[in-house]
Amino acid sequence: MSLDKAAITKIAKLAHIEVTEAEKDTFVTELSGIFKWIEQLNELKTDDVPMLASVSDTALPWRKDEITDGHKRDAILANAPASDYGCFVVPKVIDHE
Repeated sequence: MSLDKAAITKIAKLAHIEVTEAEKDTFVTELSGIFKWIEQLNELKTDDVPMLASVSDTALPWRKDEITDGHKRDAILANAPASDYGCFVVPKVIDHE
């Protein structure tokens, strides 16, 4: 599949992108080359190729899925300017509008 200037103009209009005439010539060449490369890839027979999630055979280590608070409350609250009952103390904000 190759593109022409009319197709580039239509794509640019749909994408709300301003493209100059000089850029249209460049995009015609570049996008047509990309489409030719995709057509070459479509010619490959991949029926016997297994699907991959990753190119390496490395398995990720698993850990027990537990919900915790991180066990770092005191260390985190030590950075707060003020805390009370294990929570951050922040100034009261009231919007009058």
